Amino acid sequence: MSASAGVRVAAEGTSVVHDPGTYVEGAPLEVLARLRETDPGVVWVEEPPGPGFPGGPGYWLVLRHADVQSVLKDPATFSSHTGATQVRDPAKPEDLAYVQRMMLNQDPPEHTRLRRPLQRSFSARAVTRLEEQIAGHVSAIVDRALTGPGQELDFAKDVAADLPLLTLADVLGVPPQDRMLLFDWSNRVIGFQDPDYATSAAFDPAAGTDLAREALAVRPEPDAEGRMPDPRSREGMPDLYRYAHLLGERKQQDPGDDVMSIMLGQADAISVEEFENMFWLFAVAGNETLRNGLPGGMHALLTHPDTQRLLRAEPDRIPAAVEEMLRWWTPVMVFRRTATRDTVVGDQPVAAGDKVVVSFLSANRDPRVFERPEDFDVTREARDHLVFGHGPHFCLGAHLARVQMRTMFTGLLARTSWLEPAGAPALLRSSFQRGIKRLPIRWT
Repeated sequence: MSASAGVRVAAEGTSVVHDPGTYVEGAPLEVLARLRETDPGVVWVEEPPGPGFPGGPGYWLVLRHADVQSVLKDPATFSSHTGATQVRDPAKPEDLAYVQRMMLNQDPPEHTRLRRPLQRSFSARAVTRLEEQIAGHVSAIVDRALTGPGQELDFAKDVAADLPLLTLADVLGVPPQDRMLLFDWSNRVIGFQDPDYATSAAFDPAAGTDLAREALAVRPEPDAEGRMPDPRSREGMPDLYRYAHLLGERKQQDPGDDVMSIMLGQADAISVEEFENMFWLFAVAGNETLRNGLPGGMHALLTHPDTQRLLRAEPDRIPAAVEEMLRWWTPVMVFRRTATRDTVVGDQPVAAGDKVVVSFLSANRDPRVFERPEDFDVTREARDHLVFGHGPHFCLGAHLARVQMRTMFTGLLARTSWLEPAGAPALLRSSFQRGIKRLPIRWT
């Protein structure tokens, strides 16, 4: 049960929700549903130590759709800056000070100052100009996937991983041959709780640019226990920051209309730390929602064959289906804020300084907003989902992600007559990202 601020008792089941090992077997949706219906829909969660990481003070988990929205649209009360936005506190004060310079971890007006120059790169008009490139990427990926040996493939690795990397390379201005660097960086950050991802090194230096090879020279090595440095510290990702500066030097000599060039055009308005953190944000966060949203959507189709038949018969439903795929799967499960004053969420008192963590996974299955929320129903109106957040931090790349998902599923369904599972999915060990590492499928 929950208690007033100052008398905090962890609700039954919250240890399961917090434990990253839970998600290897599947998200604890039934536990979240029970907690969401326990008044006031806000519960206290303990933070015990984990492998390689100390414990934390605990946090309030916000489970209802309306309460999640109220937290996210009030940055004056629920700050992204005070403790940053990851549930786990940075290990050292200097680590917190560094990540606080990231746009994701700032509140208005500083957040607005960094965001405004980039908005035109992600407007509907800008994404429309990218649609031809996205269609070309999808065609090439599907061609490669469907002409391989046999009629089986790993959708997560062979299809879903490459599209956001190629598109992000276009938008960010990264040479396409270096895109697997983005893959490795994302794995190390998002998969820090998963041993398969935490030391990711899929990039082949021989296939990349000289910039990539120079950056890899400062890549950290795993310690004696096989662990990499904390990826949220500057010391944890020196190869990413080195690459950002090398690429920045090239863009200053030959600017384009990509995000890197736009950032450098604001060089007198942003600090070195803000530039480095901005590159981190796009290189990592710009990849992950779609990379996990695509396999999540495919998993939904594989487990709901009647829906696959409907979309094949009526492809005009695919845009609406994409919204339901995102709602039903919810790639980013939680985000953190910090209370700046004594306040109340729902009917739960929250003290100044408390961590407040919103559960997108729970909010997107709130029956107050979505009828029969456990059902995957592409005929519903699902755009009220919170996959891309809410309020001033609403995801810049939301429209771009939607276009990529729509284009991928349209192309893949048009090129095949049937898709079915060829084995069980392998799920990411993470309480933050709802990820699929491997998704074997069979196609006809």
